Amino acid sequence: MERTAGLRADAGVVAADIETLPIGQVVQVYSRFCDVDHPTGLRRCVTRKTLSKMSITSIVVGDRVRFRDTGSNDETGKPEAVIELALPRDTILTRAGSFHDNRAQPIVANAEQMLIVVSLMQPMVKWGLVDRMLVAAESGKLVPIVCLNKVDLAEMDDRARRQFTHADEVLAHYASMEIATVRTSAAAEIGLDELAKILANHTTVLAGHSGVGKSSLITAIQPDLDIRVGEVSVQTEKGRHTTTSGRRYPLKIGGFVIDTPGVKDFGLWDVTAENLTEYFPDVQAGNAPPWRQESFERIAESLR
Repeated sequence: MERTAGLRADAGVVAADIETLPIGQVVQVYSRFCDVDHPTGLRRCVTRKTLSKMSITSIVVGDRVRFRDTGSNDETGKPEAVIELALPRDTILTRAGSFHDNRAQPIVANAEQMLIVVSLMQPMVKWGLVDRMLVAAESGKLVPIVCLNKVDLAEMDDRARRQFTHADEVLAHYASMEIATVRTSAAAEIGLDELAKILANHTTVLAGHSGVGKSSLITAIQPDLDIRVGEVSVQTEKGRHTTTSGRRYPLKIGGFVIDTPGVKDFGLWDVTAENLTEYFPDVQAGNAPPWRQESFERIAESLR
């Protein structure tokens, strides 16, 4: 944004004045500005430099904010505004910078649930990453849901069939812990009605490896959404990163989805080796299957 200096209000804004400002919700964050949704229209906003003195943190997608219109428009005609205050968050999805980095990296605020999307093949599912995301969801007060996508590939070859058998066992175990699961295929139109019921009238953050089909699933449910859909390299089975930042999309069935970039790993924040068992009730109860026990031990080791 070229005219950020002209968008900054005077530094002497009083708290009483801020409390009268309209409230909008951040739908996308860029390097120097963000888009804020409001019933009267989308605003292109910069953040006041003194925001950190008045509110809890930097701005992320999903944050509810109070903004002040400037009376000017950007080069596309979009009204410009200044974010004066970020309101307290109900939920937060946060990751650490790395497995051994304690600095928090907030990703999405105020979502209700987290759809953890994995693919049966291309790329092959990594259940250890799923377990990390389950911990991140629950620690941030989001309801986790595990979605196994590309189930139509189960008949591709013997390897795929064995993978599907194991995946079925994994999902059954998650279900035994009251974690919702769904099996889908965007290409074969499998499970889309069930997924739509899960998403309807909720705010859902999508998470998973690149190439697992997050964007394809949402586009299959609502084709007119402008979500970029990428391809998967046959040689590496790794998806190209088609989503470069989180973005919130409205659904015609009610609610919103927040698409996020694909991840290769997921460092946990505000979780320790000592309190990790709180997020592994099956390990705590002594009835975790071997793969889940191994997952717990690997995560615990990474937190030490």
